[in-house]
Amino acid sequence: MKKIFYTLILTMIAGMVTAQIKDPVSWTFEAKKKSADTYDVVLTATIQGKWHIYSQKTGKGGPIPTKMTVKPNPLISLVGTAKEIGKVEKIYDEIFQTDVLYLSNTAQYVQTVKLKGKVKTNVTGTIEYMVCDDAQCLPPTKKSFDIKLQ
Repeated sequence: MKKIFYTLILTMIAGMVTAQIKDPVSWTFEAKKKSADTYDVVLTATIQGKWHIYSQKTGKGGPIPTKMTVKPNPLISLVGTAKEIGKVEKIYDEIFQTDVLYLSNTAQYVQTVKLKGKVKTNVTGTIEYMVCDDAQCLPPTKKSFDIKLQ
């Protein structure tokens, strides 16, 4: 009877711990002014423990790459594409049977935008990403951002 009770308790605790890891990535969003009409929109991911986020540049057949999407805004133009900043690691992944690129601990995605005139506006969009650890992957997640350009 005691064994059944302890097994039940341990199962419940394991379930609660697993349920708490809903998203091991926390995000901050900000705009850094570079000049009178140019800003860097910076999305910073802080990644918990042994989790990692996949790069924007994962190969074919691999996991879902991180993707920053800026919604169209007639008051701004995008300058180039989003840059990925952080320590990128490359490993062969048995599950995907291909080399994959990922980042651990922290990652930044930076998109330069230029204002079309002397206006105040916001940059809105999403960041879509997938995280895994050594034992599991979570489904792809999308986070929205809305950042004032001042």
